[in-house]
Amino acid sequence: MSGTAFPLEVRPTLPPELARLDELAGNLLYSWDRRVRRLFYQLDPQLWERCSHNPKLFLRRVDQARLQACAHDSDFLKDYREVLIRCDAYREPQAPAPGLGAEAAHEHIAYFCMEYGVHESLHLYSGGLGILAGDFCKAASDAGVAFTAVGLMYRVGYFVQTIGRDGRQETHLHPTDPSELPVAPALDAAGQPVRVSVPLGGREVHACVWQAVIGRVRLLLLDTDVAENAPADRAITFQLYGGDRDTRIAQELVLGIGGVRALRALGVWPTVWHLNEGHPAFMVLELCREAVATGLDFAAALELVAASVVFTTHTPVAAGHDRFAHALAAHYLAPMAGQLGIGIEQLLALGASSPHTDEFDVTTLALRGSRHHNGVSRVHRDVAARMFAHIWPQLDPAELPLVHVTNGIHVPTFLAREWSDLFDEQHPDWRSKLRDKGYWARTVDSIPSHRFWGLRQSLKCDMLEYVACVLERQYRRALYSRSRIDLMRRMLSADHSTALVIGFARRITAYKRPLLIFRDLQRLGRLLTDPQRPVVLVCAGKAHPHDGEGQAIIHTINALAGEPPLLGSVFFVEGYDIALARRLVSGVDVWLNTPSFPQEACGTSGQKAAINGALNLSVLDGWWAEGYDGANGWAITPRMDDVTPDRRDALEAEELLSLLESEIVPLYHRRNAAGLPEDWVARAKASMKSTLPRFNTDRMLADYLDRLYLPSSRHRRMLEADGGDAAASLAAWRARVGACWEKVALRWAATAPVHVATGAAVTLRVRAQLGGLTARDVAVECVLERDDAPPQQPPLTYAFAPEPGSGDEQAFTLDFTPPLGGLLRYRIRMYPTHPALAHPLETGRMVWL
Repeated sequence: MSGTAFPLEVRPTLPPELARLDELAGNLLYSWDRRVRRLFYQLDPQLWERCSHNPKLFLRRVDQARLQACAHDSDFLKDYREVLIRCDAYREPQAPAPGLGAEAAHEHIAYFCMEYGVHESLHLYSGGLGILAGDFCKAASDAGVAFTAVGLMYRVGYFVQTIGRDGRQETHLHPTDPSELPVAPALDAAGQPVRVSVPLGGREVHACVWQAVIGRVRLLLLDTDVAENAPADRAITFQLYGGDRDTRIAQELVLGIGGVRALRALGVWPTVWHLNEGHPAFMVLELCREAVATGLDFAAALELVAASVVFTTHTPVAAGHDRFAHALAAHYLAPMAGQLGIGIEQLLALGASSPHTDEFDVTTLALRGSRHHNGVSRVHRDVAARMFAHIWPQLDPAELPLVHVTNGIHVPTFLAREWSDLFDEQHPDWRSKLRDKGYWARTVDSIPSHRFWGLRQSLKCDMLEYVACVLERQYRRALYSRSRIDLMRRMLSADHSTALVIGFARRITAYKRPLLIFRDLQRLGRLLTDPQRPVVLVCAGKAHPHDGEGQAIIHTINALAGEPPLLGSVFFVEGYDIALARRLVSGVDVWLNTPSFPQEACGTSGQKAAINGALNLSVLDGWWAEGYDGANGWAITPRMDDVTPDRRDALEAEELLSLLESEIVPLYHRRNAAGLPEDWVARAKASMKSTLPRFNTDRMLADYLDRLYLPSSRHRRMLEADGGDAAASLAAWRARVGACWEKVALRWAATAPVHVATGAAVTLRVRAQLGGLTARDVAVECVLERDDAPPQQPPLTYAFAPEPGSGDEQAFTLDFTPPLGGLLRYRIRMYPTHPALAHPLETGRMVWL
């Protein structure tokens, strides 16, 4: 047909009976309350899918006649009223949930992150960092914690992925109109839209502020696409992780500095500031600027600000930590340096990862601008400690002031509707018991095995049908043959649901090793195509547009999937997003994860699969190193640094295929007389009940409050005393330590004993050259451990006491009785100490005798 087609959207009017549908569409509570989403689905299932589950867009396009019909449909109205009652009750203000402590009621958390994955209708995320941030917002809402999140309003978000006929990834940018999204302008106390400005080099960049409501909490989103800005500045917030280095540093300045200013414009005064990754670290400088404006010098301001800042690092991969050339950073930061009352060189030194670097590292700024830090799993904490040793150069990595809070998932979002309905039917209080291990052991064990298996099979059939529909659109657009489409449909049909389905879906990049399972193609082909024990492998994931190696991996998988022996058994599904992830994690039998140890910071997709009764087959990295118990899945033992990377991959691929051949596939296909795989069901139940209470965001939020937020708030209040005098005193002490520390030393004051009888006391005497410090400025300790103690067993420490008198050297004495027998070893150390430090070793300075 010739001619140009022009769009015309005929928008319906909501009948009075359904007037509050618009309100439901404007609160992202629908992202985890399926009853809300079900209302829109009931109105028009096909349109709901075409609108990508976006209720705001849906209400602009739904047919008026359909609305009128539902306005007089008693069943629909009953569901509608019940949803309103539940949502109104949920949104009522409440005290923090029981178990979070009374102090939590007095805190307000400001949470800064570059991306947020709340729901597929608000595409402000690229991967795990964003999904975690979205889940955390939901957890804060559920718990009633005062919490405001801050991010950027990207007009295109991350790219949309399709797979071309040649099996290569194709990237597409689809700009969105905020009027189609669940956001509205943020209004100040006078009811006016909030505007902020941010100094970027020699100019001011302006940003409007959008607000997304996530249950009870707000997400503020800064947007530079406003008329006051030049065209180049309007594009700063165009695309997530897009543009060049100028764009990236501009984005991070708008987020960090503009985010603080947006909160102030809205009258929000947080007690704790949380940096989720280093991208928003310029927030620290803006908070220091505020403190300097009250009369503090920069050093005291930094002490005061850092006390209230929590920093979470998420990735051990260098590409995840932004570094900017000094010339570029100096250009953008010079105005801020002037407002802080310091030179640009001093400001750049805050981001120096080594003395002679010519780059400004925002992660290093985040570490120096915070006093409370964490990794996102136990393994990751130790990896991060080695990465960030330059901040605390004289400490052993095990003693760095860095804890771990293992990531969790928002269970109501990722637990399949069928499981939620079952628990609602039998255990209506389950949402309030998410951290109760005994409760979940009893609850999951009480499900009859045949019902458990039947539900799992139903979820798998639904997932396979969904995947088959996506693949059919994908294959038709790529002009695949009818026979290939028919083969795919047969292999993913309900009739083929007896096959074991393995899922591998995540960001596609080299360190995640998507090709590990393909190292021995003939062996894998035999495994997948055994007619007596069929297996299907479903893959999905995006590669960053600048990651050529990741894109090559996608092409390789698609090439292998199109040829024997894998044709009809391996499928790569395009367009990996939250909606597809929900289907996959709830429907696959086995969730595969093969990162190069120890580069998987946490890996929450495996948690999502486990709570739905899938079994993890994963390298012992990230969360799985804590979650695996021998009965709830399978573990691939990581080979350490004593082999080459290629040899390591070969060994781990061998173990992976051997586990599949000898244990996993036989166990799945082993049936009792009634056709039930009893042993598989037992292991799947173990997966659910071991994961649900330990790896959820309720537990994660409680850990953040206990280990990071509340200590941070207490520390800030202490340093605020007397108008910040305590912060100024601490800053002066830190400067004095820095000036004197190179001159300190330890030596023996008396010969130390080399043996002692059991139960006898030991006396140790040392002398310390303090270089201008006093005995009150240092701690001297004996670190004692058994000679054959395992590495993870912490040593015992005993404090020396200073002897009376002073001079060029200060004497210290320790009297103690060794509590252990046999051959012991001890070391003696000295480090700076001050009562206002957040952590006794936070200065990173230490000398050993």
